[in-house]
Amino acid sequence: MEKYDHKYGAEQIQVLEGLEHVRKRPGMYIGSVSVRGLHHCVYEIVDNAVDEALAGYCKNINVTIEPGNIICVEDDGRGIPVDIHKKTKISAAETVYTKLNAGGKFGGDSGYKVSGGLHGVGASVVNALSEWTEVTIQRDGGIFQMKFERGKTIKSLERIGDSKKTGTKVRFLADDTIFESLNYEYETLEKRFREMAFLTKGLRITIEDKRVTEENPTPKKADFCFEGGLKSFVEYLNKNKECLHKTPIYIEKTDGEVPVEIAIQYTSSYSENIYTFVNNINTIEGGTHLEGFKRSLTKVLNDYARSHNILKEKDSNLQGEDIREGITAVVSVKVKEPQFEGQTKTKLGNSEVTGVVQSMVNEALSTFLEENPNVAKSILEKCISASRAREAARKARELVRKKNSLETSTLPGKLADCSSKNADECEVYIVEGDSAGGSAKQGRDRKFQAILPLWGKMLNVEKARADKIYGNDKLNPVILAVGAGIGADFDITKIRYGKVIIMADADVDGAHIRTLLLTFFFRYMRPLIENGNVYLAQPPLYKLSKKGMKDIYCYTDEDLDKAYKELEEKGIARDQLGLQRYKGLGEMNPEQLWDTTMNPETRILVKVTMDDAIKADEIFTLLMGDEVEPRREFIQKNAKYVKNLDV
Repeated sequence: MEKYDHKYGAEQIQVLEGLEHVRKRPGMYIGSVSVRGLHHCVYEIVDNAVDEALAGYCKNINVTIEPGNIICVEDDGRGIPVDIHKKTKISAAETVYTKLNAGGKFGGDSGYKVSGGLHGVGASVVNALSEWTEVTIQRDGGIFQMKFERGKTIKSLERIGDSKKTGTKVRFLADDTIFESLNYEYETLEKRFREMAFLTKGLRITIEDKRVTEENPTPKKADFCFEGGLKSFVEYLNKNKECLHKTPIYIEKTDGEVPVEIAIQYTSSYSENIYTFVNNINTIEGGTHLEGFKRSLTKVLNDYARSHNILKEKDSNLQGEDIREGITAVVSVKVKEPQFEGQTKTKLGNSEVTGVVQSMVNEALSTFLEENPNVAKSILEKCISASRAREAARKARELVRKKNSLETSTLPGKLADCSSKNADECEVYIVEGDSAGGSAKQGRDRKFQAILPLWGKMLNVEKARADKIYGNDKLNPVILAVGAGIGADFDITKIRYGKVIIMADADVDGAHIRTLLLTFFFRYMRPLIENGNVYLAQPPLYKLSKKGMKDIYCYTDEDLDKAYKELEEKGIARDQLGLQRYKGLGEMNPEQLWDTTMNPETRILVKVTMDDAIKADEIFTLLMGDEVEPRREFIQKNAKYVKNLDV
């Protein structure tokens, strides 16, 4: 890995301000004090080690979850500078851990050419939000150590031994008076570090969970190192998909001010999956690097199709959406001073990056297509097929609009709409079956609750293009009810309901309906999920009843056990109680459905969120795609967790 020739001593550590009110307002620095914020602390420390790898000085990072939820992160980088900082009059290492915005990531003569993370905020914030932190540094021939409690120094940096090695080890215990839980999720950390290893070619990251419980009797461990970089990343993303070409197209250019790495592989699927990163930060809202990539991809493939007479003179150019159907691509750029925009500050705004990416892809992709005509042909056949389907979808869409305009209403006939027109307060229940739909219509609050019953087998959109969706008698009512279009035409500002609630039976068939609808929303109305408009209703599984006692509804087996115990404490034995197991929504009368599942005061709704688009794509591909073997393996692995199975 290329090393950037920068000085890295105390003079490179710049101090902007103190550590005030991090503990009072932790959400400002790590997003939240939930499990997400807890994991964010680990990422911040690991990001510092990855920055050493990006600079060419670190080859290995080891992350350990020790018993008691203690985190240990160890790297073999240069080690944090230990000399005295001129401004703070304490060691540079202590400065980094006790002063907000102190780090080697600012200015032209900083210790790093590019870096991720929160630009110096990470170490001090993690320290402030930890019950204790212990930092051990090896550099300059010595071993140095310092200790902190809740951000305050209890043991200043001191030399404790000699060493010819270099590196930094950080151990910390998050503060349980700050965080809601200290229970780290191994799978969440594992996924993140796999991604980091893909993005930093040649870097080895290991993660080990040494916590031993009844559920996890043996320690878990994973080791990630990918010499193929993004090429390996794309192969991993497509492991359950049918690929049009075996080896991903790989583009890399590390010289110049903006190093760029891109990997591309086309699949037989109908969705596009392009993931972009800046300095290893996932730019989920895209930005100028994505813009440059899309422009170039469209231009190069159209130019190739023209020059090789695949597109005739009378043919229209392929559109961007045609060219991106079935693509899996990862675009990673390194920018010295990135400017982030967007609602979540994850959209790259540096205008110069567009041209850099565009010119690079123009040259490299054109050369690849000329040298690999068979791959070029298979990709363009896919693009042309997508173009024809897009035209068929346009005609189908116009036909649907024309049909609707001739009817008295453009809303589906089975929709029982609400009286309010304020989308923010309105909600639509998409209900499985006419029977449950009837109960829901009678039990609802007509002012703000609309009911759309669905019946019969729904289309699996994972195996269908948009032209098959328009006019589909199961999906078209959903499209019309939501009112914002689908795919590239989807406009979140036009949604008719602030909440789109899927209400299905608590059995295997209900789970299938939910999965089919969620697949549709993810593939064709993704902003609906990203904006937090999709919910799952939670109908009860059981009803406990006794004459003279108010009915008790239980939503899980755990709820039922708890209810039994509470009633036994009141002297009511189990044989005095009537138990009803609900197999379907239709078994509840309108009043019961309102009380348990639809009344905003008492109901339980689960908001569908998408923290990880990569994982979401993987799951939908696995569950709903064409490849049978990966799905069989998933079912066998997870069968023991299945509940509510009716045999």
